[in-house]
Order: sequence, then C-alpha cells, then structure tokens
Amino acid sequence: MAEVVAMKRHEPQGPILAEQVKGTLRLTLANPPANALSLAVMAELKAQIDRAGGDASVRVVVITAPGKVFCAGHDLKELSAHRADPDRGRAFFERTFAECAALMQAIVHCPKPVIAEVEGLATAAGLQLVASCDLAFAAQEARFCTPGVHIGLFCSTPMVALSRNASRKQAMEMLLTGETIDAATAKEFGLVNRVVPREYLNQVVNKYAETIASKSPLTLKIGKEAFYRQAEMGLAEAYDYTSRVMVENMLARDAEEGIGAFVDKRKPEWKGE
Repeated sequence: MAEVVAMKRHEPQGPILAEQVKGTLRLTLANPPANALSLAVMAELKAQIDRAGGDASVRVVVITAPGKVFCAGHDLKELSAHRADPDRGRAFFERTFAECAALMQAIVHCPKPVIAEVEGLATAAGLQLVASCDLAFAAQEARFCTPGVHIGLFCSTPMVALSRNASRKQAMEMLLTGETIDAATAKEFGLVNRVVPREYLNQVVNKYAETIASKSPLTLKIGKEAFYRQAEMGLAEAYDYTSRVMVENMLARDAEEGIGAFVDKRKPEWKGE
C-alpha cells in the first residue's frame, strides 16, 4: 500500500480535498452533485496548483472527482444571483471569468505536469479544465460537452482550451451543437490520452504519474514551459527558441548526470539542477 504523506499546508480552504502520495498530489473536486467552479472552488484549486509549483516534494498533480459528474462548469446559480446587482452583474461576471482564465493559465504555467482523471461528465468550464491539463485519462463512461449554446451563452472561454486540443472543425462541432460526446470520441478529438474501464482508471493514472515523477523535475519544468511557448510561435522562431532551450538544458547538472548514467548503464540520481 502506498504511503500517504500528511501535508498540513495542503489542507483545503474550500471544497477541494488534497492528498499527497509520494510525489503525486491528488486534488479532488468535492462539492457534489455538480462540482461546479464557483469562485471559492476556483480560488482554492488555483492556490493548490500554485503551491504545488513551488513544492519540491510534489512531482505531479492529478485533478479528479469521483462519481457521475467530474465538473459541470461555472456555478450558474452563483452567477445568476448577481443579476440583481446595480450593474446587472457585470462586475461579478468579469471577476468570475478572469478568475477562471487565471486558473487555467496557472495549470499551463505550473512547472509540474498536471493530469486530469475523468470519471464522469465534464461540461463547459469543466471540459475547459480537462483540456487545460497536460494529460487527461477518462473512464469509458466519461462524457464531454460545451453546452452553452443551449442556454444562450456560447462557451467562448472553454473554446480557448478546446481549440488547442481538438481540430477547428471538431471544436466548432462541439461549440455549435452543444452535443455530448463519449470518451472514445473525446480521444479521437484529442481531448484525452487514454480511455480505460472505470475500475482501472485510478490505477492507470497512478502508473503514469509515477513514471513521470521518476524523471528529473528540472527537465520536466524546462520541457513543459518550452512545449507551450513554441506552440504559439512560427516554425523558424520555434526552432530558434527550442535550440536555445536545448543548449541551456544540456548545461544543467541533471542532463550531465542523465547522459552519464545512460552511458554508464546505471540509474541516474536527479538533483533538480
């Protein structure tokens, strides 16, 4: 049985359960039935991601939620309640979508790989959360959609992450129809890496997390940052940038150790520098 490491600094301030097992920090959305992204949930999830980024004991972050709903997106009741404000909710709406954008970017900019473990339904900003993670694994029963068009609210912010995973035609199909796709289609669209039986989902995610956690944390940090930066560049600029990254990476002690260990046929000892 894996040893659970008690970490008081990761205790939740809101409906997020945090548990660290060796180098993997598991963040569980725990505000059923919808696991909606209220302001409180987004603030706590971002705080946990930010803390993980600066904690050397954390190598990988997993975001999960048990049950039929992974995350149903924004808390529509919370949003609607502010229509009674003098500005008809404008200030609260602006704050909500700004906080959501900050959360999704925190995941992308986190120096630690972030994995989504999706057991149930992920809709709207919930799908955005999955698409913002570096890797995503889904149970066969998992479902995905951007249903905003059904209620007169186009999923414009989820579109950012969705369109960076799926092709344009696939993304527009989901956005324009609002229809739900199954896990196999989500894999075909590029939203998830693997689809597995529900009973094996946690086991598969843990295997990938342990494999990633065994690598040099510095190398993972360098590679993740470079991946997202080069993706927004033109071809020549991307090669120029990644060539500079490779040079700096080669000069790192972990690269020297890793290459030396490979040549010497031994296991490398990472120092994270």
